[in-house]
Amino acid sequence: MAESETEIEEWWRTSIIDMEPGKIAFWKHPIEELIGNVSFPQMIWLMLRGELPSLDETKLLEAALVGGVDHGPQAPSIAAARMAATCGVGLNNVMATGVNMLGDVHGGAGEQCAELYFDIRDRLETGLSLESATQESIKSWREKYGKIISGFGHRFHKPTDPRAPRLMELVRKSAKQGVVSGIFAEIGEAVQAAIGKQRGEPIAMNIDGATAVIFCELGFPPPLSRGLFCLSRSVGILAHGWEQIQQGGRNKGPIPPNYLPKYEDG
Repeated sequence: MAESETEIEEWWRTSIIDMEPGKIAFWKHPIEELIGNVSFPQMIWLMLRGELPSLDETKLLEAALVGGVDHGPQAPSIAAARMAATCGVGLNNVMATGVNMLGDVHGGAGEQCAELYFDIRDRLETGLSLESATQESIKSWREKYGKIISGFGHRFHKPTDPRAPRLMELVRKSAKQGVVSGIFAEIGEAVQAAIGKQRGEPIAMNIDGATAVIFCELGFPPPLSRGLFCLSRSVGILAHGWEQIQQGGRNKGPIPPNYLPKYEDG
């Protein structure tokens, strides 16, 4: 093979897909054997990990994906998508607008939360108690990121985000069955308790905190907590974008046109 041909083939080298005319295989699994035989969550796992998960692992991943699909038009990602839908763009642009709103504060906080969980886990492995490891990690977190701990607290749901207890219940059930270790469920609840104790009142574990527990339990690295949540929330973004297109409207902004932002004379 000529050197130039080798360079071309290696330009986008991949282990994910083997594709040529008449052939499509993902991690050595022919697509025709996957279609109709694996679920979408199983396919996500296969694409990211190179192997198919067990049915129990699939159910836990699916629960996390279901839990994060939507939180209404007051959520910035959904509001942005609906505004985009009134601007004459296609659904792909609507979805991209919404997904691009998922940053460290809104929706993407699961990555930072997962980093905190793994840091606590690493401290536990040095022999520290769960309480001490949690306190040390929270202290380090705040020195790096500030007072607010990603994955905890919610402006609407106080003191309980209804999604988190159900997800944590499923993690506990999976731990009893030996599907996952349960250590990250303990860590997540320890963080929640520590923050509540410091505040002097309970605090909600939010959707980022709960899904981060699941993604950590299933062995996904922290950056994938953000990516997987983006996949989940894309469903809600698509639904709201499509609904807004059906409702109509042109150039809808964040507030009705008969209201204007307060002018401040600087």
